[in-house]
Amino acid sequence: MQVDTLIHARWIIPVEPESVTYEYYSLAIKNGRIVDCLPSDAARQRYRAAATEHLDSHALLPGLINCHTHAAMTLLRGIADDLQLMDWLQHHIWPIEQKWMSESFVRDGTDLAIAEMIRGGTTCFNDMYFFPEVTAAQAVHHGIRANIGLIVVDFPSVWAKNSAEYIEKGLALHDQFRHEPLITAAFAPHAPYTVADEPLKKIRMFADELDLPVHMHVHETRLEIEQEQAKTGQRPLARLHSLGLVNPSLMAVHMTQLNEDEIRLFAEAGAHVVHCPESNLKLASGFCPVARCLAAGINVALGTDGAASNNDLDMFGEMRTAALLAKAVAGDARAVPAMTALKMATINGARALGLDHEIGSLTVGKAADVIAVDLSHLETQPVYCPLSQIVYAASREQVSDVWVAGRRLLNRRYPTTINNADLTAKVGDWQRRLSVRP
Repeated sequence: MQVDTLIHARWIIPVEPESVTYEYYSLAIKNGRIVDCLPSDAARQRYRAAATEHLDSHALLPGLINCHTHAAMTLLRGIADDLQLMDWLQHHIWPIEQKWMSESFVRDGTDLAIAEMIRGGTTCFNDMYFFPEVTAAQAVHHGIRANIGLIVVDFPSVWAKNSAEYIEKGLALHDQFRHEPLITAAFAPHAPYTVADEPLKKIRMFADELDLPVHMHVHETRLEIEQEQAKTGQRPLARLHSLGLVNPSLMAVHMTQLNEDEIRLFAEAGAHVVHCPESNLKLASGFCPVARCLAAGINVALGTDGAASNNDLDMFGEMRTAALLAKAVAGDARAVPAMTALKMATINGARALGLDHEIGSLTVGKAADVIAVDLSHLETQPVYCPLSQIVYAASREQVSDVWVAGRRLLNRRYPTTINNADLTAKVGDWQRRLSVRP
């Protein structure tokens, strides 16, 4: 049988079925989809391929899914470090954005983010930022999968003047890209403290009609809780629940301030938590009770947040930090084992985005979003358990090859759709401009 690509690997970790590692196995890919996963000896007999890869020291994994990004903010990496969240936002990030926000800022920042993510094994990202149509266009151009946030805030920006216009432009963007196979969309109201009840009601109505997720920062800090209680007498999650937004469409990002009643409510509603451990640590926002959420049956996905507050888009780092932090917070070394951490970065993210039928595991019939991790490096030797090495020892620099829908985006560490020299020059220009503070 003729296929497009045949990848022979030392190991395949398909994620589904869970806790399975195949040794000396191969993936067959045709028309952008996985058509077989079988022992390499059998694959050599059964298939002929236009392209054949021999990855004798590598593990194949499903592409990682970064479930919370502000891609264009990669241009702000390191510009205002070691500050509390609201100080960081109000006195540094928002003034810079007010001065410099533009289509070119978003285009170049998104290109930088995509380059970093592809080189780090991320094949799908869930974004929230201004000029989302530019982010979508760049994702298509570079061949990476993206869920584009239809951003909504109450205050004006260079992109829209009020919540009504944000929603209107978001709906137009959804229509523009609805037939693009690599692009999906979600409503992205920024946070309970930046979006009033009436636009949130409209978002819920449109999300129900269009069957779109809702991607929102929720319960990020203790201050957010205190201010909402002083203003409305409710905790933010209770307010969202009263508006009908706590449902299977909700992706609530951060969730560092949760009590047992809220965990129970969230589990019963079938909503999703997006955990951003390194950003939460850097901003001292608090600790998401991941082990308790998982025990309650909540789907927990993983994200980096933006590089302005992380300061990278490294999902290997997030997996390791999520696993280690969960053990410390729970006081239990068994909390979030390696397999769970990998699921949070793959199939759990796909479920949160409503894409688990398409991505998140190396399952026959799914899109061929595949990454190869070279475990021959001294830093990951000896290999007793490939899964353990990937979560607890490997670095993103060991990602050698990346395919999205069968298209190769990284070839032996070299991006195939990105001109490094041109991108570096553009980023240098932005550094010079942004160094002059507003």
